[in-house]
Amino acid sequence: MQMVKNKKLIRNNGCYWEFIRNLRNHPQIKSGFIRQKHISQNEHYRFMERYGFNYFICLIDEKPVGYVGVVNSDIRVATHPDFQGKGVAKYMISECMKRFPLVFAKIKLGNEASIKLFEKCGFKKKYYILEKDNGE
Repeated sequence: MQMVKNKKLIRNNGCYWEFIRNLRNHPQIKSGFIRQKHISQNEHYRFMERYGFNYFICLIDEKPVGYVGVVNSDIRVATHPDFQGKGVAKYMISECMKRFPLVFAKIKLGNEASIKLFEKCGFKKKYYILEKDNGE
C-alpha cells in the first residue's frame, strides 16, 4: 500500500455536489452504505442545501478523490476506489474529528473495511442498531 502525501481537505461548495453524488452512487461505494438506493440529482441537491456546509472534499493534485461529512453527529466518508487503501479515508476522518470531535459512525454490519478504518481512527464498537429489513 502506497500512501498518498499531497492531499488536502477543503470545505465543500456547489461545484463538488455532483462529485459527492456520483461517488455515493458508485456501485463499489454504494454497497458499503446502510441505505443503498440510488440518489437522484434533485434529492441530493436538496440534501446538500441543508447539510453541504458540513462536508469536506479531499483533493490530490487539485482533483477530488473523496469526501467526509457530518450530519446529526453521524460521520460519512467515501473514497474513490482508485484511491482506497492509500490513507485518504483515515486522513479525512482525522481532519474531520478536529472540527467535529463528538461524532459517531453508523457502519453496516459486514462492512469490514469501514469497521477497520474507524477502529484505526480510535472509534470503538458500542451499539448494534436493529431495523426491520425494508428491501433496501
